[in-house]
Amino acid sequence: MLIFQGKVQVVINVHRAALQFINGVKQYHLTHELIEEGFSISPDELAEITGMREDSTILKLHGGTSGISRKIKASLQDGINETEITTRQKLYGTNKHAEKPARSFWMFVWDALHDLTLNILIVCALVSLVVGLATEGWPKGIYDGLGIMLSILLVVLVTASSDYKQSRKFMELDHEKQKIYVLVTRDKKTKKVLIHDLVVGDILHLSIGDVVPADGLFISGYCLLVDESSLSGESEPIQVSEEKPFLHGGSKVVDGTAKMLVTAVGSRTEWGKIMGTLSDSGVDETPLQVKLNGVATIIGQIGLVFAILTFVVLLGRFLVNKGMAVGLMNWSANDALTIVNYFAIAVTIIVVAVPEGLPLAVTLSLAFAMKKLMNDKALVRHLAACETMGSVSCICTDKTGTLTTNHMIVDKVWISDVSKSVNGDAKISELKSVISERAMAILVQGIFVNTGSEVVKGDDGKRTILGTPTEAALLEFGLTVERDRYTEYNKIQRVRVEPFNSVKK
Repeated sequence: MLIFQGKVQVVINVHRAALQFINGVKQYHLTHELIEEGFSISPDELAEITGMREDSTILKLHGGTSGISRKIKASLQDGINETEITTRQKLYGTNKHAEKPARSFWMFVWDALHDLTLNILIVCALVSLVVGLATEGWPKGIYDGLGIMLSILLVVLVTASSDYKQSRKFMELDHEKQKIYVLVTRDKKTKKVLIHDLVVGDILHLSIGDVVPADGLFISGYCLLVDESSLSGESEPIQVSEEKPFLHGGSKVVDGTAKMLVTAVGSRTEWGKIMGTLSDSGVDETPLQVKLNGVATIIGQIGLVFAILTFVVLLGRFLVNKGMAVGLMNWSANDALTIVNYFAIAVTIIVVAVPEGLPLAVTLSLAFAMKKLMNDKALVRHLAACETMGSVSCICTDKTGTLTTNHMIVDKVWISDVSKSVNGDAKISELKSVISERAMAILVQGIFVNTGSEVVKGDDGKRTILGTPTEAALLEFGLTVERDRYTEYNKIQRVRVEPFNSVKK
């Protein structure tokens, strides 16, 4: 993680330096398509305004946030028209980063062949084939080498096929994980849309915990603090206001609420530019792989030493006997064949020493473990990761929205020294009967005035509550108690808002 953040920081610094040089000479031009559709600013210039340089001078030259909104035909109150979505995506881009092409099966085969133990076995198999053919001929001489080759092929196919299948499943899972909804205002209505459906000109609603999905400008809000450590490396949250209105995709809302004008999406955002310059650094070996490679190396070295000693001793004895018998100057075909047999004995020692069955046994056991995990609805991206999962004793996971449905309700109310369960209309009636009208009116007023959620009417005519689960649960309870008063209290103008967060609670 630290290595990845270091790479991001280097890319950011280089990116900033390049921008400072390029922007002094860059000229932006409007295309015919932009002019015909009534837009008066190019997508590159728009993205530059909210870039990492955060130069407010350029923004002021365009008339500030309101001036930018006019140039991209967006209303800061009503949002954009739904009919313009396709046009804006065509001219200003979609909110999707360039995806790397899926790896083919043969790429996983190539990765599997990089295992050190398999490389040693491949060398041994080739040597065994050559020596076997030279000493025993066809076809008897290929049996040992062919057997090792088949073991290698089986290990590679099992590893590659398992990793390939899991990679396809993880791609599908990643697509599901990217289905994140955000609140936007379009056609005077607040609605939920996928982050991939965001377009330039959208009015985006931000609250605590949200990750900013695109670059944009602050319109209005209260006490907005964002964490840009993923972009700049700075751990201190940055306050965003009308004086400093720049918001960048990839940053996280630490405190406050706000409305934001989207000005750059997809690869034109700062986060998109950084991700486009980074490449995969490869996968580190697991502890089991390191140990297996170490064992294979040691065994191979020991086998090589003994093989060399054996060959040297046999060759030395042969030369001594030959020199004493007929002399070293007389050689025959049988003498050459004898030396080749000695070399075959040395190769046999190396082949026998290297455990060709070890990679196969480990691979099959990990594949079996992966199958067991899949039956328990646990996906494993790489086959070797089963080694780590096998030693897990405790799994920590987020509860809300992960193990639950991300929907909360008010179950019990404690007011005026009365504790009542309110799960159901009958319970609500009982609560009203034991609580004074004055206390109930104050409770309902406090809910409607201080809520961070809102009731919106969908295209199908149904009313839904938008907001965080806690705020939505409180507002839902207030509407159940006194629905008619919501419109009255909702018209009250807010002078100041103190956002609720984990520190204040």
